[in-house]
Amino acid sequence: MKTFPGELKQHFEDCFHVTTITLNSPAKDTEIWNYAKQNKLIIVTNDADFVDFVNVKGFPPKVILLRAENQNQLFISNLLIQADIQLLDDSDDTGLL
Repeated sequence: MKTFPGELKQHFEDCFHVTTITLNSPAKDTEIWNYAKQNKLIIVTNDADFVDFVNVKGFPPKVILLRAENQNQLFISNLLIQADIQLLDDSDDTGLL
């Protein structure tokens, strides 16, 4: 099971890794999409397939696409903390960051 550094949990208490929810492992992209939509979650991923979902299906759920290859978990956590995720969450016009 993957966990998040304490720093990230302090900023986003409801964040969790897909392996900790009630989906099959490995979960299919469509299962993740539907789960996020039903539970009003934002998907954070490095999988560009979710960009296609936003373009075809619209949103919600909203997607944050990470393009920080070969970076450690702390680096990724700091990127997310610095991003204006609340602005994305509040926007009626934007479904992808």
